[in-house]
Amino acid sequence: MRIYGPSATTFGTPASNTRRTSAGGFSLPESSESTETRSASAPKAVGGIDALLALQGVEDPTERRRRSVKRGRAALDVLDDLKMSLLSGTFDTHTVQRLRTAAADLKDSSGDPGLDAVLAEIELRVEVELAKAGQVAV
Repeated sequence: MRIYGPSATTFGTPASNTRRTSAGGFSLPESSESTETRSASAPKAVGGIDALLALQGVEDPTERRRRSVKRGRAALDVLDDLKMSLLSGTFDTHTVQRLRTAAADLKDSSGDPGLDAVLAEIELRVEVELAKAGQVAV
């Protein structure tokens, strides 16, 4: 194996440019040839504030699914409260407002087709109850 230099990029530097002395020491070439110099550049940043904000916006699928399940359970709880208030005869507008909020929360997709189908059925039931409550409350 032959080694050409410290950076292995100086292939074939002419030997005539160096001056040899009788003492066998090292000497620099006589001519002042301009050699290509590169300026050291700072390492490139990964991104900046835009990249960090974009990374924060990236959502984990399991986290999105967990939130969707939580919203579905909350909507079912509100439907259960509505059922209990209708059976007891104490229908209030606060429950209707909670139903509207639950319906708005169910619009987001979870990314899981099966879970999205179940959430769509819950949303349909919430919308039906809202329509019924609109007829009863008005």
